[in-house]
Amino acid sequence: MSQASLRFYAELNDFLPPERRATDIPCPFHVGPAVRDLIESLGVPHTEVDLILANGESVGFDYTVRDGDRISVYPVFESLDIGPLARVRPEPLRHPRFVVDVHLGRLAAYLRMLGFDALYRNDANDEELARTASEQERILLTRDRGLLKRGAVTRGYYVRETRPRPQLAEVVERFALARLAAPFTRCLACNTSLEPAAKEAVADRLPPGVHRRHSEFLECPACRRVYWKGTHYERMRRLVERMLG
Repeated sequence: MSQASLRFYAELNDFLPPERRATDIPCPFHVGPAVRDLIESLGVPHTEVDLILANGESVGFDYTVRDGDRISVYPVFESLDIGPLARVRPEPLRHPRFVVDVHLGRLAAYLRMLGFDALYRNDANDEELARTASEQERILLTRDRGLLKRGAVTRGYYVRETRPRPQLAEVVERFALARLAAPFTRCLACNTSLEPAAKEAVADRLPPGVHRRHSEFLECPACRRVYWKGTHYERMRRLVERMLG
């Protein structure tokens, strides 16, 4: 039987049991597998991987593992330029757009609050999510490792945090979103870009007294929801400032 050794680095160890973290993992095989299959068989989704070295040489996901190979697997590099090396993921999106798993609805709303295009449906199944991510070139956000292992998903991220606000902070940092944010420009309910609205045009949809205290309004052209800078806005603004630093 042939055997290779494989080692994961940095946060990729989050996906491994304690005894396999930060150590060489022996991987016996009869027929050489593709390195992507070997990586995912150990529990690490391919969407989390940015660089694979086989015996010190950069390889792609389709590399066939050979007897005696020493394989090193690295996550996304945020502060180190590895441009001269072959990446296994597609180039980062210039304007990140997201599709969000059914269990992360509050995170989707928070991303919309920051102005990011974040599709969300609470009844979407795994096949629909994977297809949307692929066809629309969106980053799939999920806490389901199996979903990220689907072949159609080329851009995705496993959200580590379990609570919505820490999840937002994690995603903002992971994708360097602070410089791209445009807070309060997107509908929290349906994800559509907001448009300025005259007070007279939305007066019949405002709570009593709001039209007297406020003069600036935004309207969603899709669901017709109206937004204004009330007390809720101040709470959200403070949250945005914390998230964007």
